[in-house]
Amino acid sequence: MTELVLIRHGETDMNRELRFQGHVNVGLNAIGLEQARRLAARMAGEPADAVYASDLLRARQTAEPIAGELALPPVPESGLREQHFGRVDGMRVDDIQREHPEAWAGWLRFDEDFAMPDGESTRAFHARVIEAVQRLVAAHPKQTVVVVTHGGVLDMIYRTARSLGLSGPRQSDIPNAGLNRIRVRDGAFDIVTWADTRHLTDLPPQPVYDQQKFAVKPGKPKAA
Repeated sequence: MTELVLIRHGETDMNRELRFQGHVNVGLNAIGLEQARRLAARMAGEPADAVYASDLLRARQTAEPIAGELALPPVPESGLREQHFGRVDGMRVDDIQREHPEAWAGWLRFDEDFAMPDGESTRAFHARVIEAVQRLVAAHPKQTVVVVTHGGVLDMIYRTARSLGLSGPRQSDIPNAGLNRIRVRDGAFDIVTWADTRHLTDLPPQPVYDQQKFAVKPGKPKAA
């Protein structure tokens, strides 16, 4: 069995503006840097054998203080990147609706084989994420591994652990700088804790892009 401590990166200005960040290499804002500092303090003294992070800046900046606290080198892993949204990477929802109406209509269906223009489908994204996680697990049997990544990546892991399909909006909370713990045994994912944010008490409320709000319900009109 391998235990994974899964962490979503800290807040960015793009998070607060509800942009599709995707592969945009944006850094943490002031709140995100404080979240990363608190994560490191929260994890002080915890047993860990390795720290991996998406190679995007916001994940690396979140991982650095944690790795420093644990006295482990942070290892970049491109397989842990966020879903690639192609032409709409970095765009606000309102701008996508205006400039790419057909793509937005496709996104609202939350179909596993849909991809934004020049982007990555959920099915392809899921395959990339699970392959990367399985590779880390194989490299660290019977160890504890800290993984700093992105909301979409954690959604793929949650769906796999709960045997949920890849279509449809998210069904779990995935806060910035939240702690999530899973155990992986013989390829099966078992969630121990999810969306633990006790270390973030008294920080400003987080920006939340609620996919359920935008999802198209059968027999109901689309959300505005």
